[in-house]
Amino acid sequence: MKTITSSHALCAPRAPRRVLLLGALAFTVFHPLAYADNGAGFPSKPVHIVVPVAAGGSADKLTRLIAERLSDKWGQSVVVENLAGASGTIGAARVAKAPADGYTLLQQGEGLTLNAILFDRLPYDGQKAFAPVIKAVVNPQILVVNPKTGINDFRSYLARAKAQPQSISLGLPGNGGIAHVAHEMIAQDTGAQVNYIPYSGGGPATLDVLAGHVDATLITLAAVTDHVRAGKLRALAVTTSYRSAALPDVPTMSEVGLPGFAVESWQGYFAPAGTPGAVVAKINRDIQAVISAPETRAKLEDMGFKVAGGSPGDMARTFAAERVRYARTIQTAGITLR
Repeated sequence: MKTITSSHALCAPRAPRRVLLLGALAFTVFHPLAYADNGAGFPSKPVHIVVPVAAGGSADKLTRLIAERLSDKWGQSVVVENLAGASGTIGAARVAKAPADGYTLLQQGEGLTLNAILFDRLPYDGQKAFAPVIKAVVNPQILVVNPKTGINDFRSYLARAKAQPQSISLGLPGNGGIAHVAHEMIAQDTGAQVNYIPYSGGGPATLDVLAGHVDATLITLAAVTDHVRAGKLRALAVTTSYRSAALPDVPTMSEVGLPGFAVESWQGYFAPAGTPGAVVAKINRDIQAVISAPETRAKLEDMGFKVAGGSPGDMARTFAAERVRYARTIQTAGITLR
């Protein structure tokens, strides 16, 4: 198992040129004029959705539910492929190189923006590779611990991480992912220092916390809702400005020691750049219909997700806002991927 220390001690600050290069992302990747108009008869064969993390995490659970509903709607198989590794870039590269016909999709979220900031080189063009389809759901990150740690709440977690630096092992669902960045925000605000343990996804990280091999994880709420309800994991706080309807007794970090703190994760779907606009529009409409159906919406909310939806343009605006915020945090923390 690979262990990394706090990025403050490990990494040198990233040159600001990388942040400036991201300015092209919102226009070049997401500009609507990039799409042609030809999508009649879609889909006429199975569709594949690549999930760039290991099976068992929240992204995997979300996509398998949506895939099942889309398959019913389309009368075609929708196959979920888990291609984990390299902070999601292996799966992303698979989709970037696929034909631009809508039959290979990528499940991703803020990870695309983070990877464009963090990696010196990517196996695809981070500025031109993907066309947004839909921002499907948003969900909090939640800090959970194994009950045997003796950490009972967020304040005691911070106290231990400050008094005994590196004594708490924190499983990361991905090195350089939103959980890593969010915890560095906490570290910048409080001085808390933990020992980061990177995994290939939320599923493996959760299993090691459950087994007691790792003390804690900061992860999407949907990945651990059932374990918290069963008392197998202790929830300390969520990162959003609001409590989750799935776990309403879990406080926000703003409520228990970090006033104004808010980080919201999200999951969406992308096609290869150049996918015809009519195909993108149809997939957008059909996923919107699936996640808005009362039965599916209720299931997603019970899992810890909040249905989002919207147009490909809405997705582009989300990227633009996050690009500025996360680039600043990453530069301050000195986070890099090697």
